[in-house]
Amino acid sequence: MSGRQLNRVAVLSLHTSPLAQPGMGDAGGMNVYVLQSAIELAKRGVEVEIFTRATSSSDEPLSEAAPGVVVRNIVAGPFEGLDKQDLPTQLCAFAAGVLREEARHEAGYYDLVHSHYWLSGQVGWLARDRWGVPLVHTAHTLAAVKNASLAAGDSPEPAARQIGEQQVVAEADRLIANTSEEAKQLIENYGATPDSIDVVAPGADLSRYRPGDKAAARAEFGIDPRETVVAFVGRIQPLKAPDVLLRAAAELVSRQPSVPLRVLVVGGPSGSGLDRPDSLIDLAAELGISARVTFLPPQPSDKLVQIYRAADVVAVPSYNESFGLVAIEAQASGTPVIAADVGGLGVAVRSGETGVLVHGHRTDDWATALGKLLKDREALARMASAAPVHAADFSWEHTAEGLLSSYRAAQFHFDRGVAPSEFSPRRTRGLSKLRRAEVTA
Repeated sequence: MSGRQLNRVAVLSLHTSPLAQPGMGDAGGMNVYVLQSAIELAKRGVEVEIFTRATSSSDEPLSEAAPGVVVRNIVAGPFEGLDKQDLPTQLCAFAAGVLREEARHEAGYYDLVHSHYWLSGQVGWLARDRWGVPLVHTAHTLAAVKNASLAAGDSPEPAARQIGEQQVVAEADRLIANTSEEAKQLIENYGATPDSIDVVAPGADLSRYRPGDKAAARAEFGIDPRETVVAFVGRIQPLKAPDVLLRAAAELVSRQPSVPLRVLVVGGPSGSGLDRPDSLIDLAAELGISARVTFLPPQPSDKLVQIYRAADVVAVPSYNESFGLVAIEAQASGTPVIAADVGGLGVAVRSGETGVLVHGHRTDDWATALGKLLKDREALARMASAAPVHAADFSWEHTAEGLLSSYRAAQFHFDRGVAPSEFSPRRTRGLSKLRRAEVTA
């Protein structure tokens, strides 16, 4: 669409580093998305510089994540002990670090800004106006949607976040939604312009996540080959609802005591789950199934694929998921998924073919669905065969192609002066050199 070249993209991921281990702290699917999509963009000739907040004094200012992909660790606030809710206080410091880096180069060094999550969007909005380049934004999660489906005892997202999201939606040149459902939510809850939204599904590393030897995978983690294994992979917090799985497992055991059920919980406490880091261990004891539950820390991808292979079923009982990368990774590894019918999980899982979607989070419903799925071994085998075929439609290669299409659309409209705010990038373009002098002064 645009006559301009797309040589270098500034990707903003303020609140969590793409190099962090998913499943720990605030690191999760977004980390995987940012890094894997950047790697694929670089393979297509687009250099990617990812800006994130340094969380350790040992973080190097610049780190090469892959050929054509670098991560810049910006010092903004204390390295440790800063909760995600406190990060808005560091927006100015982070923005200054981003702008100063660009100011070291000639005008036009970055061709586009892609921000991830609303905090990064606030900085991306400023960078867009300063640099005179388009802003593409991916929300990943939305406060209005999360607050509409809170887990019991979870804390609602603050009003400041929803206001900040509203601003970013209004300012971004293009919005990336994971699914058509998320696009609908952006329109209905935030007034997004429908033709400014591109639906681009996330993916999985299909070269890594693929079917393998179940017996070998179980042996690696010391799992009895005779057991029926259900795995949960993710951050331990109310939103992800691992407690729903434990309660359903306890109910299933009470109905069928002879079932050799083993529940694997893989992840670390996060968000409001940090208030009670041992809550799941306590819950398993309270339910009387401690002997049937194995807790493991977050696993690197080469070990995580073995977790998926070791399981008969992977459970994703979340109260909200914009997509659900775990569901795709599990299916790519040849394992069916039982998931809550929320958000993007209805796209990630083909109910009845590659897994089962459960409406709501009632213990009885989950226990019944899980028991039925595990009992019908023929259906489970069919789903295990169909799962990788379905997952093949979700690759990071496809994601990168979708992003490139959105980037070109952003450039096309931007170059023609179509801007979402009255402070048009068309007007700011001529001021970039003046502002460069302000930044370096």
